[in-house]
Amino acid sequence: MLSIEIHEAACRGCQICVDICPTDVFTFDAVAAKARIGEQSDCLACLSCSHACPAGAIRHFDIHLVKNFYRDLEFCTRLEKFL
Repeated sequence: MLSIEIHEAACRGCQICVDICPTDVFTFDAVAAKARIGEQSDCLACLSCSHACPAGAIRHFDIHLVKNFYRDLEFCTRLEKFL
């Protein structure tokens, strides 16, 4: 099962992941000035957050990378609620 991890010591609190995530998986903890994972099950594994993170603080586990992800039935099912 897909999981996401934020390395807390590496997170700079820039909020790029919060802004770039198309399904709003991330939240921002203003007190700690760190990104947090909100609804992990909404992650589509587009990997935009991990590529955009300047600190490299975001990691995904158990993802299945396919070139034509729109043909992946599990992906399409998860995507339906955002359309």
